[in-house]
Amino acid sequence: MANHVYIKKKISPYNKTIQVSSDKSLSIRTVLLATQAVGITKISNLLESEDVLNTLKTIKKLGIKFKKIKNFYHIHGFGLNGFTPKNNTVINAGNSGTLGRLILSLLIKTDKKIKLIGDKSLSRRDFYRVIKPLRLFGANIKSKKNSLPITIEGTEFIRPINYLENIGSAQIKTACCFAALNSPGTTFIRARKSRNHTELLFKYLNIPIKIKSNKIFDLIEVKGLQQFNAFNYSIPGDISSSSFFIVLTLLSENSKIKILNVNINESRIGIIKILKMMNAKVSFTNKRIYKGEKTADIFVKSSKSLKPINCPASLNSSAIDEFLLIFLIAATKTNGISTFKNLEELNKKESPRLDLAIKFLRMIGIKVERNKNNIKIYGKSKLDLNGNYNIKNFLKDHRIFMMSCIAALTLGGSWKIHDKDSINTSFPKYLDILKNLGAEIN
Repeated sequence: MANHVYIKKKISPYNKTIQVSSDKSLSIRTVLLATQAVGITKISNLLESEDVLNTLKTIKKLGIKFKKIKNFYHIHGFGLNGFTPKNNTVINAGNSGTLGRLILSLLIKTDKKIKLIGDKSLSRRDFYRVIKPLRLFGANIKSKKNSLPITIEGTEFIRPINYLENIGSAQIKTACCFAALNSPGTTFIRARKSRNHTELLFKYLNIPIKIKSNKIFDLIEVKGLQQFNAFNYSIPGDISSSSFFIVLTLLSENSKIKILNVNINESRIGIIKILKMMNAKVSFTNKRIYKGEKTADIFVKSSKSLKPINCPASLNSSAIDEFLLIFLIAATKTNGISTFKNLEELNKKESPRLDLAIKFLRMIGIKVERNKNNIKIYGKSKLDLNGNYNIKNFLKDHRIFMMSCIAALTLGGSWKIHDKDSINTSFPKYLDILKNLGAEIN
């Protein structure tokens, strides 16, 4: 089957209610925490993407049994350090940086040698950011270039650490919290603000955690070697997945959409805050709290010309996965110059997204100026394309594929967009939902 799509027609006006795929961050975290709990955890509405399915394959290799009954995954946990892998077990994290980095943190006490591998994209990414703190905990980790493949051999002589996380990476922070579970005493983490799903899960599970916050950092204390019980959890919708339909609606003519039951965790809604600063018509309804996480329905209406933005860098970490879409809005829905700063973390995702975003915007006729990791986008609110566009050699990044579909459906022109299968890592039902909204995709 061909691994590309053709889009040759703008989407027609629509007024629809949809549900998007479940939150990937929470799906992976709840599965991994279930392995450390005592008893049978039941997780419903788990995202069944490649990244999460690789997480399930991983825990099975580590001796954890699970089965799916109707909409629930039943995961049998044996408590802290409850893995029973064979020596020289090989774990394949696929494309998932979250799985790759977090599983290492749960293996620091395992008495077997484990090898971690991944696909070409993941193998290019930096793992030193978690290797460094995990070595401080006492784990024996070997890697030639601080990237995959990595071998880890745990030790009984784990010690708590005092660590500064200065990047704003939720994966590093979570790796430290997960490793702290198997450490005696209290681990102290001073972490630049990032998504806080792990901290909320720890609180819900009564894992001893204390958090003090200031404007830039969270000061986190985790007391280790405290067993916790199995739990029930229903995964809400993913804000990152929702963002594609939010932006599709803002860019489309005379359209409305309601997206049901989406996680609107404060550390994840940078795109909403940025879009509202640009005068986009986006609002939350039916707000509620589910086990510490804020959820809501999101309502969006088509918006005419929006305001350009001088984007506060303080919102970067809470919008990091959505900047491709924010750039698209700034480029095609505003008249004027939008500025974005300190975007170096974008180039450390599945692909060098900052580099590729600039390449994409210039391809569709948008002026972009770059100074290191800062960019200026010169918006054209009446951009109407009529050329042929071939989206290829973008390193099979699922978010670039999905963003390109939104551009094709709203800006005109004839598009051939490659690497359709990339959506399986995070959002397998993406094209089905677009077609349900009326998109003609071949």
